[in-house]
Amino acid sequence: MTTSSRPLPATDGLSTKPNPPWPGKACNESRLQWEVEICGEEFKQDMAHINPQHWCNLTHFMSEYHLFTLCTETKSHTVHCYWPNPLVESYIILVHKHFFSNCTMEHVVWVDPPDNTLTILIFIPIFLTMAMITLVVWCSKKSDILD
Repeated sequence: MTTSSRPLPATDGLSTKPNPPWPGKACNESRLQWEVEICGEEFKQDMAHINPQHWCNLTHFMSEYHLFTLCTETKSHTVHCYWPNPLVESYIILVHKHFFSNCTMEHVVWVDPPDNTLTILIFIPIFLTMAMITLVVWCSKKSDILD
């Protein structure tokens, strides 16, 4: 049986420590840093064609971002590193800070519902609770009569 067709132990899927894709081959982190920066430069060139006003709308750069993440994954595997890894994640965070730091979600302002709605929402559980208590008492009295 070759190593590629050998079944993995059951505990491998439960491990919290990521395993490199090629056991026995060391991850070349310095080359990975260089390769990931190439991916980042390609992404920067792609984003240069998109109006900066549209950088916060994923629909305008979805394919470019997909290619960027696919590039980082491919380059990681090329240099025998697992993906994602801390080095790639930190680079992706830098890219996010550069392109998407001004993309904030609008602050949601929570408001109370109108008084009529609030009253209904309060009284429905109260009436259901009273109905259930009445039903339990009625059933228990009925079972006492039958016994």
